[in-house]
Amino acid sequence: MSDAQRLRVELGARSYDIVVGTRLLPQAGALIAGVARQKRALIVTDANVARLHLDGLRRGLDAAGVAHAAIVLPPGEETKDFAHFQKLCEDMLAVGIERATPIVALGGGVVGDLAGFAAATLLRGLDYIQVPTTLLAQVDSSVGGKTAIDTRQGKNLVGAFHQPVLVIADTDTLGTLPHRELLAGYAEVVKYGLIRDRGFYEWLEGKAGALLKGDANVRREAVLRSCAAKAAVVAADEHETGERALLNFGHTFGHALEAATGFGKALLHGEAVALGMAMAFDLSARLRLCPPDAASRVRRHFAGVGLRTEIDGVDADALLELMRKDKKVKDGHISLVLVRDIGQAFVSRDVAADTLHAFLRDAVKTLARPAPAL
Repeated sequence: MSDAQRLRVELGARSYDIVVGTRLLPQAGALIAGVARQKRALIVTDANVARLHLDGLRRGLDAAGVAHAAIVLPPGEETKDFAHFQKLCEDMLAVGIERATPIVALGGGVVGDLAGFAAATLLRGLDYIQVPTTLLAQVDSSVGGKTAIDTRQGKNLVGAFHQPVLVIADTDTLGTLPHRELLAGYAEVVKYGLIRDRGFYEWLEGKAGALLKGDANVRREAVLRSCAAKAAVVAADEHETGERALLNFGHTFGHALEAATGFGKALLHGEAVALGMAMAFDLSARLRLCPPDAASRVRRHFAGVGLRTEIDGVDADALLELMRKDKKVKDGHISLVLVRDIGQAFVSRDVAADTLHAFLRDAVKTLARPAPAL
């Protein structure tokens, strides 16, 4: 028996469920058959995930009588580029997909982004189902319909809003994650507390250790609370014209750091977001928007759980130039999510370029120092 719970992303005719629980891969076929227009599916995954979870998903599909094929991509952020996207599209067409064929994205954020973007474009739009296997994907990238690939100019600059028809988050898959990947995903969990739910942040201060050590109930609760927070924001602001922009907390800094380090293993997306959130608190404190002890508290928490608070080899001028190319820039003004305190985030386009540049010069020095001891 599964302990699954359902959350609803309310988007009118395009509403869909997020199913969260354990032992869900064996039930995936029945869940997918309930929303699919065809008893056939095309799975998109990567080599690492395929080794761990593809057979389990195949068995679940077989049990429900859903025919299936699979395309296996190379793992890593480097796969989110035009060359791999083109090959994926050509491989999907070679399989013989039809407009009613659902695409099943089995994996983390890279697989979800690539498969979702392909679904948004092929045959002018296909249904797709997210089956996220990383903490980051389960709490963030699988929900909300953002799909994209990276370019040399920056992260996620080519993409589309294309909502899935179902999200299946089997928290058992988190047990197969390397610790570094789990930590990177935790950054997206704590983000929800930092932007709008101080109580959730304080809950995480007490529960993060158990979550990272494998407590199944804590992990399930964290995923449920994160997904509920994101579902509410997406339902209110699907295309990021207002409140949804808060979900970019830490990302403007973080995406620039990812681009500056080459979108590779040197800096994982969640690690970059954690650094970006710490920088956003530091800048807010510097601008006297939030208490300095709030920024210190967040940095101590990140260091305490093992998240990176430093990085070498970044340049302030290069970071500022990358931030100017961010897709959220409006009328030449860089959009930042800043804070008045823990749980009180807001969007600002009022930080002057020279102020931001001076902050980045100092921040780069901070990033290159070891994390403060608890």
